[in-house]
Formats: sequence, structure tokens, C-alpha cells
Amino acid sequence: MNYRHAYHAGNFADVVKHAVLTRLIEYLKLKDKAFRVVDTHAGVGLYDLSAGEAQKTGEWRSGIARLLDARLAPEAAVLLAPYLDAVRAANPDGGLLRYPGSPLIVRGLLRKQDRLSAIELHPQDCAALKTLFADDYQVRVLELDGWLALGAHLPPKEKRGLVLVDPPFEQEGEFGRLAEGLRKAYRRWPGGIYALWYPVKDRAAVRRFRETLAGLGVPKIMDIRFDIRPAAAEPRFDGTGMIIVN
Repeated sequence: MNYRHAYHAGNFADVVKHAVLTRLIEYLKLKDKAFRVVDTHAGVGLYDLSAGEAQKTGEWRSGIARLLDARLAPEAAVLLAPYLDAVRAANPDGGLLRYPGSPLIVRGLLRKQDRLSAIELHPQDCAALKTLFADDYQVRVLELDGWLALGAHLPPKEKRGLVLVDPPFEQEGEFGRLAEGLRKAYRRWPGGIYALWYPVKDRAAVRRFRETLAGLGVPKIMDIRFDIRPAAAEPRFDGTGMIIVN
């Protein structure tokens, strides 16, 4: 699948991914001790929903646009408040013209003692990310292959935190890289929280991925799964998932 994120920002998969991400950050904030978030595939940080890419697919209309104006049960409203507040903060004039990516969402939730390492390999996207966080001492932006960060950048000096792995799934073998990345990272930093995003398109590949994870010997793995429709004869983007460790 071609997952250049400007085409898909704010879609149903982003809603699930970023809602879970904000809950993980809020969980880390229950203790006063500092933490670091490592975002291995950070993207540009902020997406223009009026631009041609987003308008071409319109995926945000059936994702964040539906949720932002929905009437929510009180319990759901409380859980989703940090996420929806982040979206509204990206649109200070009201409406829904821009969508915050994971690094911008994380940055808005950090306390003064917390830090973010935002890693992006694409040169243009990394340049945009550096501009977005220019002179922000709590954010470090690196032009680097995010898979390498699962070794060289762990554990962080804070010894507490979250690693978000959100690959574009543009190449073959991404499920294998996710599993191997987790194995390597967990060996270096078994106490970290890990959040691994994956698409539900090739259901056989998803099943093999889950079986591989079960064989890693890593305890405390949770798989959050959201399907928007049942499987069809031809593979299509039917759902999304988040693997949460610790």
C-alpha cells in the first residue's frame, strides 16, 4: 500500500492510533518522574486537510470529522478529551482544516520535564518537522531511519517512556521488521512501553505477525484491533491495529 501520510491524515486508522497514543501519554503522566517519547516514523507533524492530497482521498471526512462532532457517552468523552483537544488546538480558528500528526499531539501533552525524539527519514518531511519544532528545547528532530532508532536510541536517559513505531507499510516485509524491531528494542529496554501500528489489509500477514509476537517471549502484549468492514475476496484497507507492550 502507498501510505504517504498526507493522503490519509485523520482517517479512521489515525483516530484509533492517536486516541490510544494520548491515553498512553496520560498514563505516563500519572508519575512525576520525567519520560521520553521516541517517535520512529514521525512524518511532517501537521497536515493540511484542504490540500490536494487530503482532498483527493477525503479519508478524514469518515475519520476525525465524524468523531469531532459526535455526541459521545460521558465515559468516552473523558477518555477521548486529550486527543480531541489536540485536534482542536491545531485549528484555533475553529472548523477542521488541519490535522496534527503524532509528534505534535505528543508535544502538546508533555510536561516541562518530558522530552520527545521525533525521527523521520524522508528529507523533505524531516525538514518540515524541524521547522515545526524550531527552538523547542523539549523536542529533538533527527533525520534517520526509524528502524535504527530501536537499537541506537534505547534506552533513553530518562529510563521511562514510550516508543511509537508507525511505519508507512510501503515496502514488503514491514510486519517482519515490526516484530524484529520489538525483539531488539525489548532486549535493550524491557521496561519501556511500546506502541506498534499496523494496517489490516493482508489478513494472513496480520495473523502470522500476531503468531510471531506470541513467540517472542515478551509478556504484557495487548492487541487493539478496529475493523471498519469484513474481509473481502480482494485485499483492501479494512481495519487497523495497535500492539501495546507493557
